[in-house]
Amino acid sequence: MAREYEIVDVSPENVEEYDLLCKKSKKNSEGYQNKLNWFIERYSEGLRIKILLVNDRGKMTSRGFIEYVPGEFAWRAVSASDYMVIHCLWVVGKWKNRGYGTKLVEMCVEAAQREGAAGVAMVTSKRTWLADKEILMKEGFEVVDTAPPCFELVIKRFKDVPDPRFPTNWEKRQNRYGSGLTVLYSGQCPYQPDAVKSLLETAKDEGINARAIELKNAREVQENAPSAYGVFNIVYNGKLLSYTYLARKDLLKKLREVM
Repeated sequence: MAREYEIVDVSPENVEEYDLLCKKSKKNSEGYQNKLNWFIERYSEGLRIKILLVNDRGKMTSRGFIEYVPGEFAWRAVSASDYMVIHCLWVVGKWKNRGYGTKLVEMCVEAAQREGAAGVAMVTSKRTWLADKEILMKEGFEVVDTAPPCFELVIKRFKDVPDPRFPTNWEKRQNRYGSGLTVLYSGQCPYQPDAVKSLLETAKDEGINARAIELKNAREVQENAPSAYGVFNIVYNGKLLSYTYLARKDLLKKLREVM
């Protein structure tokens, strides 16, 4: 009898046999290739991706994943050097609400304990594609910090060490990008190249001075990102405009609101 599901550790050696889930239908796209290279480069820092394979009509197919890394190398604007930090947790479509997300979290917690981490942390939000905190709260996590406009830092503590924290200098971080439109991006998410291209084209059409800045390592994200999400931000005239991708009409609407 075919197994119901399997959770696989993805590595540079077997990633071509499996996939990285996001944008997997377009493996030759710039975004997927960027993510693949980013994953391979980060693997030596302790970045790990576990892929959820489920039996979908007799074929084992990827339908979810968890991505985590030691806090020192976290691509989120958070100070969590003693912790394991979850970047992403996602189960898709009809496979949600079947307990698979919990199984992925449990495997991350077990890995963190084996490696001697002080706990596991994750940046959560109800307004982005980041995981909602509820699945983590059921596993003994608690909220220890918040960041504007909608982020929460949740942790599961193993040792008595200072809790992870968000920075507090958000206004200073945003102001450093000056006038015009600045898009900060990274290779962590394969959907970003299309988003950046669209934003820059829209700005050009509207006569708005715009630039894109790539965040190339975890330290840059932790020290410079103008939102807790870290790896993608849109700043306009020194103010955070968005931390999610914006279609043309949505960008224009937000710009009208602040002009």
